[in-house]
Amino acid sequence: MRPVILAEKPSQAKAYADAFSVRKHEGFLEINPCPIFPEGAYITWGVGHLVELKEPHAYNPAWKRWSLGSLPILPDRYEFQVAKGKFKQFQIVKKLIRGTDTVINACDVDREGSNIFYSIYYQTGARNQTIKRLWINSLEVDEVRKGFANLRDNRKDLQMYEEAKSRQISDWLVGMNASRLYTLLLKAKGVQEVFPIGRVQSPTVYLIYQRQREIETFVSEPFFEVEAMFKAEQGTYKGKAKAKEQKREIIQELLAKHGIQQNSPGIITSVTHTDKRTPPPQLHSLSTLQATANRRWKMSPANVLKTMQGLYEKKLVTYPRTDARHITPNEFAYLKDQVGDYQQLIGHPFPVASLAPKKRYVDSSKVQEHYAIIPTKKIPTHAVLGRLSPIERNLYEEVVRTTLAMFHTDYLYTETKVTTDVKGLPFFTTGKTEKDLGWKALFQRSKDEKDEPALPPIRMQETVESDIDIKEGKTMPPKPYTEGQLIAMMKTCGKLVEDKEETDILKEIEGLGTEATRSGIIETIKKHGYITVSKNIVSITEKGRVLCQAIEGNLLASPSMTAKWETYLRKIGNGEGSGQHFLDNISKFIAKLLDDVPKQLEAKPIDATKVPPRQSKSRGSYQATEVAPCPACKTGMILARKGFYGCSNYKNGCKQTFPGIFLKKKLTPSQVKLLCTKGKTNTIKGFTANNGNKFDASLALENGKLNLVFQK
Repeated sequence: MRPVILAEKPSQAKAYADAFSVRKHEGFLEINPCPIFPEGAYITWGVGHLVELKEPHAYNPAWKRWSLGSLPILPDRYEFQVAKGKFKQFQIVKKLIRGTDTVINACDVDREGSNIFYSIYYQTGARNQTIKRLWINSLEVDEVRKGFANLRDNRKDLQMYEEAKSRQISDWLVGMNASRLYTLLLKAKGVQEVFPIGRVQSPTVYLIYQRQREIETFVSEPFFEVEAMFKAEQGTYKGKAKAKEQKREIIQELLAKHGIQQNSPGIITSVTHTDKRTPPPQLHSLSTLQATANRRWKMSPANVLKTMQGLYEKKLVTYPRTDARHITPNEFAYLKDQVGDYQQLIGHPFPVASLAPKKRYVDSSKVQEHYAIIPTKKIPTHAVLGRLSPIERNLYEEVVRTTLAMFHTDYLYTETKVTTDVKGLPFFTTGKTEKDLGWKALFQRSKDEKDEPALPPIRMQETVESDIDIKEGKTMPPKPYTEGQLIAMMKTCGKLVEDKEETDILKEIEGLGTEATRSGIIETIKKHGYITVSKNIVSITEKGRVLCQAIEGNLLASPSMTAKWETYLRKIGNGEGSGQHFLDNISKFIAKLLDDVPKQLEAKPIDATKVPPRQSKSRGSYQATEVAPCPACKTGMILARKGFYGCSNYKNGCKQTFPGIFLKKKLTPSQVKLLCTKGKTNTIKGFTANNGNKFDASLALENGKLNLVFQK
């Protein structure tokens, strides 16, 4: 029987097919007989996730309606279904898999790839086939052939699947229960919004909120220092005394104590020169590449991952979803053989410092599923490079230059420290003189990069002229995160946790999310309206603030909770833990949420006016949104309908309505809410009179009718 190869997506299947002679069919490719597959083989593919978890109402119709009484949502068993719009491809995959005795998992070599394969495989109803695993880090033809000729068994693959499935179900459980719980409780406080909650996304939003609160509550304080501009025989240099005070008077007293005037001369009492070196940087993992690309070119982490995936499928770089920064001796062997070709590629030849592998870069013990991101053996022609987009070219060259850097010399410089004595008060100066750019010559200097100033030639005991001044400064608040810094923050958030045990856990599992998921988490919290990104600066929205105020003090705001969960999930992936045990603990966590959160939220002052109600459309029909309690009947809710606002209690006779447009001015939900709760709006600009003239006025609700109120 011909084996069936299941790829994750069509582009991946095509890359495999490039290594063989194939015939095309609808939904699959047929490999002709060859030494690796003597009888031939079939390649088919998913379209990402062909199979997904069923919705809650598929288990229990009562779970379709959002209500506190229907919680918790805890199915006895978890069922999957073919994803919408993917039935046709699933049927092709199913027929092929059920018609063979050997299936090869050729999805991405990571937990998600294992999850995609087994969720599809089990959904087909196939049983008892031999399952093999393709394990490669490059889509080059030679690597693909070598991988298929040396397939692995699926023991590790099954463990990774068990981990990924446990993560998927736990995320589903937390999302389904916590999202409904918080949305319904906040709705009772007047917040007419949906609040999706996530095991990883919620603590991520909370960390952004914490940074923004630090910025907003920061109180800037002045400080005063003593600086001097010294003039030596062969040039000028700046010095600073070690005195920093909040009051100018204290600095003035210090100067007076030493009898120092503005032009008091100084004497150079100490000059030390220290030779220093900086080794080439480590190779890139996905997160370091995302942070670098965001800093240099303002690329979003999601765009970096998408672009790197494209370069991987073009066979120019190795597997991008990696957290490793090391390679094995196998990769180093081909890299050292092609150093000259890579140099020619970027137009930057240099003498190779050493062709011996160094532990800083080559260490098999630091490589698990994947090694660091490096260029493949394939050297692209100038024509191929010319067809790359600017961002593809930038990222590809960044990977090539970082890889070449390990063959370059260290960056060498001399650090000079000078002490200048002015009437017994020492002033200190640090300068730097570059001796050899070394590996830094491979990279363009960043605009943000600031070096220590170069110093003029000076000598011991030289007398220098002085211009001494008191400089005023002020303490500055922390800066908001950029998207690149957010990736780094998610990875290192252990630094923000005070408990040492929790810090160690976060460090061990490298913070929030995984290398492959962090950019997706950022995109998700953008989509949910919790954060915005403008000019690369990440800001919390009003909706995000309300979420964080609601979860504050709860484990959902804690990165350490996510870390502990991830620690156990890793144990499952290593065959040391049980998925059922993990999900049992998730069920206990949800029960505690349902018990604790209503009491916690009851005591919290949530400002509902900060988050305007959202109007949504579904399949072309208008879905009414609650705005405020009806001021007429007191029992119904005023709903924002298409073109007007009306009471939900109209079937029982309440006739309270508000027009959607009044005197050619559209009334917003927040204005109608003020009418219902306060009886009057703020001044509204831009009403149009019958004669066409524009005017400003407030609106007041009197006996159910709108009246204009003009400023006196």
